[in-house]
Amino acid sequence: MSQGSEMLKGKSALVTGSSGGIGLAIAQELASAGCNVILHGLEPLSQVSGELALLNAKGVQAVYHQKDIQNPDEVEQLVSLALKQFGRIDILVNNAVTRHFSPIETFSTERWDQALAVNLSAPFHFVKAFLPGMREGGWGRVINMTSVYGSRGTPNRIDYVTTKSALIGMTRAIASEVVGQNITCNALCPGSVLTPNIESRIRALMQEKQLDWDHATKEFLQGKQPGGKLIPAKHLAELALFLCTPAGGQMNGAILPMENGWLAL
Repeated sequence: MSQGSEMLKGKSALVTGSSGGIGLAIAQELASAGCNVILHGLEPLSQVSGELALLNAKGVQAVYHQKDIQNPDEVEQLVSLALKQFGRIDILVNNAVTRHFSPIETFSTERWDQALAVNLSAPFHFVKAFLPGMREGGWGRVINMTSVYGSRGTPNRIDYVTTKSALIGMTRAIASEVVGQNITCNALCPGSVLTPNIESRIRALMQEKQLDWDHATKEFLQGKQPGGKLIPAKHLAELALFLCTPAGGQMNGAILPMENGWLAL
């Protein structure tokens, strides 16, 4: 982006669910703009050490913490580690998610409770913990990762549709409380993005039906994303970075789709 590599110099970010996929792409984009970043995930440090080294090579401080944020104690631990590391978090990206596939009548209570904890309660606790520091610093950005399925239903995805819809409501509620404080809360609403999760599902389809990548991708997106192409995670990351610019600071409570017109159908 034209803002340059020093745009976020001195700022610090926590990106949950950032050991790969969209979260890692956002962390990379923020680091390229000079922001210190905390990566988070379930994987051991050894699996993300290479990505961490690349981030530190950008001249910022980058660390990784392995925490299971369905557990309130581990949410609290991550908050404490972040504040100890950087003093405050200026940019919070609530990206971590869990999802399951099952009709309602066979959907386990354990999976439901897990989805509420990871997809909804953890973002609430992180905002509650970091908002005072944003107010003290006179600047802050909260970015919640929602989905097209936060705006429409789909079968066998009760936990995902419900929590992503609720996260949109949370975004607007937070935005209403930070008006005029140089703090914003917005939501990104992606369609199907090329992430490790999506890639594994497409490769399974390739094997099952003996398709090449392009044809398997089009079949995977049938009836979903217009155009038959996946969105690069970097494009979503660039939108997240825009929200941290002065122009992006004029947006608060926005639900920003990047889904090739899927919601327009």
